[in-house]
Amino acid sequence: QVQLVESGGGLVQAGESLRLSCGASGSTFSGNRYAMGWFRQALGKEREFVAVVSWNGEHTYYSPSVKGRFTISRDNAKNTLYLQMNSLKPEDTAVYLCATSRKILPFGAQDFDSWGQGTQVTVSS
Repeated sequence: QVQLVESGGGLVQAGESLRLSCGASGSTFSGNRYAMGWFRQALGKEREFVAVVSWNGEHTYYSPSVKGRFTISRDNAKNTLYLQMNSLKPEDTAVYLCATSRKILPFGAQDFDSWGQGTQVTVSS
């Protein structure tokens, strides 16, 4: 079982930046080649894919709505996933969740196995 804990959310103004972190632990995480991704869910809306990074960090894929503004990265030595969010917009307001997948570079929620509880990001206009 993999445990994931997100942090770094908060309230910012439009145009500002935030960096989210996701710490991973658990007996099944170490030594496994998990892709890791970020999703978000706004109030009353479905969960939305944001970005994914391959197990070694060499490959990434972004939703068109965040491409060019957000950067996903990981530090496997620290078992930590990051999401650098720049030029934030009010429509980025959501709970952001990290997740792991045994697939190479998935972007569908159904392809992810373990999920964190999420961290709230609120962007005011």
